[in-house]
Amino acid sequence: MYRTLISADELMALPADDVVIVDCRFKLADPDWGHTAYAAGHLPGAHYLHLDYHLSGAKTGQNGRHPLPDAERLAVSLGALGVAPDTQIVAYDDAGGMFAARLWWLARWLGHEAVAVLDGGIPAWQTAGGDLSAEEAKAARLPSRFKIRASLAPTVDAAGVLANLDAPRFAVVDARAADRFRGENETMDPVGGHIPGALNRPFALNLDAEGHFKAPGVLAADWQAVLGGRPATDIVHQCGSGVTACHNLLAMEHAGLAGSRLYPGSWSEWCADPARPVATGSA
Repeated sequence: MYRTLISADELMALPADDVVIVDCRFKLADPDWGHTAYAAGHLPGAHYLHLDYHLSGAKTGQNGRHPLPDAERLAVSLGALGVAPDTQIVAYDDAGGMFAARLWWLARWLGHEAVAVLDGGIPAWQTAGGDLSAEEAKAARLPSRFKIRASLAPTVDAAGVLANLDAPRFAVVDARAADRFRGENETMDPVGGHIPGALNRPFALNLDAEGHFKAPGVLAADWQAVLGGRPATDIVHQCGSGVTACHNLLAMEHAGLAGSRLYPGSWSEWCADPARPVATGSA
C-alpha cells in the first residue's frame, strides 16, 4: 500500500486491476484546460476528476474559491471509478503534485488510506518510459460502493482559526508564495495579506529541481525549521483556497511528521468576511 508518494517505476509494476489512476491536471486561469489536456494524452487507464466539479463544492461567496465537496457525492464519484476499501488510488498532474495532492487529502478525509501521488507526475512517467493514451478510460474494476470511514484528515474551520488568534493553541502555515503572503501581487482574491500570526512556507519548497518531492529526511529537516519545536499536531495548513495547502500536508506526512490539519476555506474564505483581521508584510 502506498500512502504518500509512488514512483513511476512502482506504478508501472502494479497490476492494472489493483489501482485506480486519476488525472488531476488543472489551470486556475483556464478551468477547461485540464480535461482538454487529458483528452490529448493521459496515463493509460487514467480517469479525469475536475478540481471545480469533482474535488470542490458549491461556492456561496463566503466559503472560499474551492470549498470542500459534499462527502457523499465525492464517495459516489470514487465508487464509480471502482474504488473499494482496499483499492490503491494514484493521483497525478503535471505541476509537481499541486493539484494531485488535493485528491490525496480528500481521499484521506473520507477515510481511505491507500492513496498516493505520482512523484514527478506526467514528466516522471514519460522519463521512465511510460506512454500516454488518448483513449477514454475504461474502468479496470467494477463500480463499487465507496464506504466513508473515520477521517484520516482533520480540519479546522474559520471560527477555530479566529479563536486561535486570542488564545493560540496551534500555528497556521500559509502555503502561498511569499509575495502573496505579504499582500503583494494578489490576483486571485479581492484582499491581499495573510492571517495574523501565520507562518509562510510556499509549497514549491517541498520539491527538488526536477519537480520531485525532496527525500523524507530533507523534508523533515526543512519542516522542523518551520515548526520551531512544535509537534505536527499543532500545525494548521492553509493557502489561497485549500488546494496547495494539501501539498504541505503531503510533504509533512512523507517526512514522517503526521497529524497536522487543514483549514479548508483558507485565505479566500478568511478575507470574504471584512470583520476578520488581515496582516500584511512578511510577519
